[in-house]
Amino acid sequence: MSAARLAWLVPLALLVSGALALLATWQRADGIEADLGARSDAALASAGLGGGSVTFDGRDAELRGFGADTAERAAATVRGVDGVRTVSTQDVAPTPVPAAPSSAPPSAAPPNTAPPSSPPSQPRLTKEALQSRIDDALAADPITFEPDTAELTGEGKRTAERIAELAASAPTGARLEIDGHVAKGPGGKSAARKLSQERAQAVVEVLTGAGVPADKLVAKGFGDSRPSTKGDDRRVEVEVR
Repeated sequence: MSAARLAWLVPLALLVSGALALLATWQRADGIEADLGARSDAALASAGLGGGSVTFDGRDAELRGFGADTAERAAATVRGVDGVRTVSTQDVAPTPVPAAPSSAPPSAAPPNTAPPSSPPSQPRLTKEALQSRIDDALAADPITFEPDTAELTGEGKRTAERIAELAASAPTGARLEIDGHVAKGPGGKSAARKLSQERAQAVVEVLTGAGVPADKLVAKGFGDSRPSTKGDDRRVEVEVR
């Protein structure tokens, strides 16, 4: 082999040898980093230190993302892994500061101390004053019925409801006597009294339906014995007792 050719082969052999050595070194370093990383992750997990990561450049570790309250413990844990040379920390998250509790008590709506309102009660009248108002109401619109029945006319029912309103102002202990009347007819006194009683009772039912206590009402039928001076006996009268 000529000297010139030998001179060319020697540098080439050195270059190949160097490349192989560099590749072996890189593979060995990569394996070391992977091993150190796996063992460091296991050590951190065992210590209950999560939320961050560890990477290696050779045997030098770098921690990222740990909180300020755990970064030092994480660095000490990785530093204790066999084979680790140095440990540095980056991107340390600040420890959140809890909000100070307010010294002022939460505001609350003041309790409603006012008693529930109730509708004002009507002033009590004397028996004489109540009788006067009832008489005026009956004079303006008598309580009348359909002929030969105990069925109130429309006007008669409205007047009965008006009497119920007036009864709310009756004095304590007063009672209302409802007196029924009929016109003379062919049925005789017995039939007349029966119909007049039914008419008085029909008015009582309107009054109790409007809220007048039943024990404050008395129904009486007078038949045709007390004819009306107006010529209409299909009516009732109301007496305050």
